[in-house]
Amino acid sequence: MMKETEKIEVYKITADNVPVNIKITHSPDEFTPLYIIKLPVIGIGSKAILEKIKEEMISAVPLSPKEALDVKSVQKTRKVFSDKILELLKKELPNESDRTLKILAGFLIHETLGLGTIEFLLNDENLEEIVINSSESNIWVYHKKYGWLKTNIRIDNEGQIYDYAASIAREIGRSISNLNPLLDAHLITGDRVNATLFPISSAGNTITIRKFRRKPWTITELIENRTVTSEIVSFIWLAMQYEMSIMFSGGTASGKTTFMTSCMPFIPPNQRVISIEDTREIMLPKFLQWVPLTTREPNPEGKGGVRMLDLLVNSLRMRPDRIIVGEVRRQQEAEVLFEAIHTGHSVYATVHADTAEQTVRRLTNPPINLPESMVSTLPLIVVVYRHRRKGIRRILEVSELLESGKAEGRELINVNRVFRWKPAFDKYEKDNESIRVLDDLEMFTGLTRSEVEKDLKEKIGVLNWMVKHGVNTVNTVGKIVSTYYSHKEKLLQEVRKNASPKELLGKLWKEIEAPVVTKKVKTKKSETNLSQKVIEELKKTPPPKKPAKKKSVKEKKVEQKKEKKLEPKTVKKKEAKKKSVKKKTKKKSLAKKRLVKKKRKGVKKK
Repeated sequence: MMKETEKIEVYKITADNVPVNIKITHSPDEFTPLYIIKLPVIGIGSKAILEKIKEEMISAVPLSPKEALDVKSVQKTRKVFSDKILELLKKELPNESDRTLKILAGFLIHETLGLGTIEFLLNDENLEEIVINSSESNIWVYHKKYGWLKTNIRIDNEGQIYDYAASIAREIGRSISNLNPLLDAHLITGDRVNATLFPISSAGNTITIRKFRRKPWTITELIENRTVTSEIVSFIWLAMQYEMSIMFSGGTASGKTTFMTSCMPFIPPNQRVISIEDTREIMLPKFLQWVPLTTREPNPEGKGGVRMLDLLVNSLRMRPDRIIVGEVRRQQEAEVLFEAIHTGHSVYATVHADTAEQTVRRLTNPPINLPESMVSTLPLIVVVYRHRRKGIRRILEVSELLESGKAEGRELINVNRVFRWKPAFDKYEKDNESIRVLDDLEMFTGLTRSEVEKDLKEKIGVLNWMVKHGVNTVNTVGKIVSTYYSHKEKLLQEVRKNASPKELLGKLWKEIEAPVVTKKVKTKKSETNLSQKVIEELKKTPPPKKPAKKKSVKEKKVEQKKEKKLEPKTVKKKEAKKKSVKKKTKKKSLAKKRLVKKKRKGVKKK
């Protein structure tokens, strides 16, 4: 029999100094597990004070549109708000503790600069999706471990949902209204947002937030969690080094954009990169010559819109070495993209398809409907797969496109699968030898097969070395890759020695998270930084004696009595004999003294 509420997991999160408990449970009355968030209770008097301070703060700390669009400015404004609120709260509630005042200030920041209780969900790193379906139903979340969960949070009314959607739109210079009831936007943190208004969504206003990792995924982290192997990455790295275009395909939320972004540090630092997206997701190393471009929706009058096609055409006039496209959806975009490949540009893009064969079919059939002769210019397809049952993401296959003659006036395209993932064993294997990539390298670079194999082994060594030493940020990975291009032998020497990358990274070393070894040092068992032998020796040695306290006469007598009781019989007999001898000697000495006294008295009388 199932219990009334079965606990699955419990953990804590903090948002702007407000701590909350998260409980994931299963109830027999519900069809899905529940995501229960327990918020601190605020009294009626405290709420009234917060409302008063809220009105004062809105007029006291103005925020310009430029500041609202800048992440750093918003963070500064939050800090100014927080400090000012704490100052006012101390005046209103002088007897409250600092902890309570910080919690109240956090609640007020969520109401004025944030999305209310949704801010707690945004600060939970275990969530991928946050969904508001209407004010009549609870908010739903997609948990990385447990999938879709129903929360105990509900928005008060449809107007509140509209206000949240409108504030998100204003932050990026867009609008949502009855005339324009659909919104594609992003938060300042980079999370993607979609919103719809009634009556387009007949049940009520909706908001869908796709959360992205605050620290972007790097290729070393993906190797470490077995999303991909260093052998497959070295092959992709080789193709990107020599400017081969790649299409990254996969299903919805499979991680294709994440994997594509993690491969971008392989671009040499002396080349110009232009990225084109609907919403900003791509994050590249700081030292690259990178120009990010995003589309823009038209205003209510239908003017000022900038489409992805416009940005693609414009990017070709910006002399790019590499072009990154967020997602290919329409025929015109795909035509310009493949035209860029024809004109000698390296292009990287994502498309929705589950296999390499499906990718080719999607590109060559409506609605994209490109001719096979154009699609055949694409050398590589990398397919990313999300295993929903196991809750993991893997590179399903890496395939080449090969021309195989013509039939009925159309070119035939064969798919040569080089690497594939076997779900039954969760293992990667090499399916076939590379044909097109090796042939193109031999033709355009003059590299022989043996030289290519040597180069791949060197790249595998560098990748494994980075994983081992915890090089796991966008800038540090990019720095090592740029060192590989500029001072290859120096880097390979460090890799062979298995030396620390600290010297090569310089100031960027601070970005690296503490490796597993150093994390262990911080635990309670090893706080003293002593070896196990020293600890054991210290345990064996007796503790230092404390200075003895002066005892009273009564205490001494009590101790003596206890000692007598505990002593063995033989000891008692010996001590008894000693005492009797002492008594006898005392008696003799007394008798002698008495005799001496008598004699003296007699002498005096005479």
